[in-house]
This record gives sequence, C-alpha cells and structure tokens, in this order.
Amino acid sequence: MNFGLSESQRILKDNARKFFAAECPSAEVRRLMETETAYDEALYKKMAEQGFTGIIFPEEYGGLGLGMVEAAALLEEMGRANLPGPYFSTVFMAGTAIDAAGSDAQKKKYLTPIAEGSKRSTLALLEKNGSWDPDSWTLVGGSALTGEKWFVPDAGVADFIVVATRGGLYVVDAKAKGLKVEFMPGMDMTRRLYKLTFDATPAEELAAGPKARGALDRSMQLATAALTAEMAGGMQRVTDLAVEYVKTRKQFGKPVGQYQAVQHQCADMHLATECTRSAAIYAGWALTEGAPDAAAAVSVAKSYASDAFREVGNKGVQVQGGMGFTWENDVHLYYRRAKGSEIAFGDGTYHREKLAKLVVDPLD
Repeated sequence: MNFGLSESQRILKDNARKFFAAECPSAEVRRLMETETAYDEALYKKMAEQGFTGIIFPEEYGGLGLGMVEAAALLEEMGRANLPGPYFSTVFMAGTAIDAAGSDAQKKKYLTPIAEGSKRSTLALLEKNGSWDPDSWTLVGGSALTGEKWFVPDAGVADFIVVATRGGLYVVDAKAKGLKVEFMPGMDMTRRLYKLTFDATPAEELAAGPKARGALDRSMQLATAALTAEMAGGMQRVTDLAVEYVKTRKQFGKPVGQYQAVQHQCADMHLATECTRSAAIYAGWALTEGAPDAAAAVSVAKSYASDAFREVGNKGVQVQGGMGFTWENDVHLYYRRAKGSEIAFGDGTYHREKLAKLVVDPLD
C-alpha cells in the first residue's frame, strides 16, 4: 500500500481541518463541555451536511461509500479539534454494528437516518466489571432485556441504542418502557457516559449467535481503528501547542525551546504522533481491503496509541511547566481525552494479549 494519502484524501483532510477550525474552535469545545450533554444540534447538522455522518456507509443507505483510510483522515482532524458530542458513538459504534448485523430493512430503518445525520445512537457494550470480553457479560438477549450496561457514551442524546449481549445484538428505542438512563461522571468532559438499566425493555433483534459475534467483532475493529486515528489527531495538537509554547517562553534570556532537554521531549512527542498516524492508516487500509493481518494491525495500532497518547499528554504538560497545569491551557482537555481513549476498546495490555493469541493460536 501507499502510506501517503491520495490527493482526494488530502483534500478531505484539509477541508475537515478548515471546517472544525471555523465551527468547533477551542472556545466552542469549552462551551459544549459545560453543557449537560456536550452536544450541539446545529454543529451536528452541519457535519451531516458535509457528509461526515455517512462517510463509510453504502450509498444505498445514504452514505458516501468511502473506506477507512478516508475515515482516518477525517477522524484525525476531529481528534485535533477535540470534537465533543455523539458523532463517534453514533457512526463508528452503533452505525458499524447495524451495518454488519442488520437486514436490509433494518439498515433502511436505522442506518439511513444515521448516515443522513437525522438520528443519533450509541452502542452499549460494557457491564459493571468493565470487561471488553463478550464472554464475561451477563446480560442475555431476547425480545425483552433485563439487566445493566455501564459506561455507555452519549446515551443521553441517543434516539435509539444498539445493545450487545452474550447472545446477540439488539436495538432499543431510547424512550422504551423499562429503560432508565443515568449520567455517570467521567474524566473526559467532551464525552458523557451513562449507566443503562433495562427492566423487561422491548428490543428488536439485529442478529444472534455466531452472526452477532462476527458482526460485533467487525464493529469493534472498525471503531478501534477509528479511535486510533482520532488519537493521532489529539497527539498532533498537543505537540503543536507544546512547540508553540517553547518557542516563545524565555528562561535565562532565551526561548526554552533552545535547550536540548526540552527539544528531546518535543522530538519524542513528534515521533509518537507519526507512529500512531502510520499505524492508524495501515489498520484502516487493512480493514477496508480485507487484509489477512487486519485484526493484528488494529491491535498493533491501539496498543501503541493507548500508551503513546498518555505519554504525549504527560510531556505536553511538562514542557509548559506551571502553565501546563492551568485550566486555561487546552492541554488538559486533550489529556482527559487521552485517558478516556486509552482504555476504550481495550488498553495496551489488552491488545498485546490479543496479538499474542493471534501468534500462538495458529501454532497449536
């Protein structure tokens, strides 16, 4: 593959950067994170008009039919802007699950409004134990669900919710009888988390058995690769903020950026960002092309990015000294996102264990 973006992909990336610079600057991010849901309907509508909400979905369901490399280019700019709200949970969590598991009629019913931007959704995965392994979940599927899901992103603004259980994938109307949605405080103030309690809540089955597990695996891989690309964008912004600061902050009569120790910190941040970007683009390409190493590529990207974004955040704070700890400095917003993204869809340890199984199992 060509590790560089094509001309059309670069145009998409450049236009996305201009869009978010105009529509979602830092001041807007701070305004939204102080609201109850971190969601702005007008901004989401503008994103839909740009085609962002349908980027990877088939044209027959209102999408653009593009691949994950194009999505990675877009998501990097979203990460750079620290975009708040339910875009990621709607498109790359719920949307990919419906696309992988739903029938044609269900895709027209649920995926088309997602692609068009008229409906928002999310995917309920985790339970109280916080495990990403479906075999550890206790919620059992059926026409009525009873149980709990924890740490569900953006459920407070969802029109419907895709629920993953041990036995299948289901869709639940956000206003369904027996569904209770409770806010859960989290570190990342731009992404709200919720606890869902189901009490004989009516549910529509998308898929069950092996088909559901295969669809969930596919959705998780796409979402993980997408998140890694978003993390690369956040890392780039933290690096840019640090470099801008050390060029102007003076100590002993000269900019601190002239000191080798500070330069080393910035160089490490740049290296981590470039490696994450390359890994994310390759993972996206491998998933789009159905490469045999796609699963391994996703785990390589996420295991690296989980550790790298945390370290870039640490260094971004350190090179700015006392200023790096202030509320007015934007670095802490990205550090919060880094900590949330680090464990989402499995942290570095989780994905290194997956890689080990991919290597060892074929030898058994």
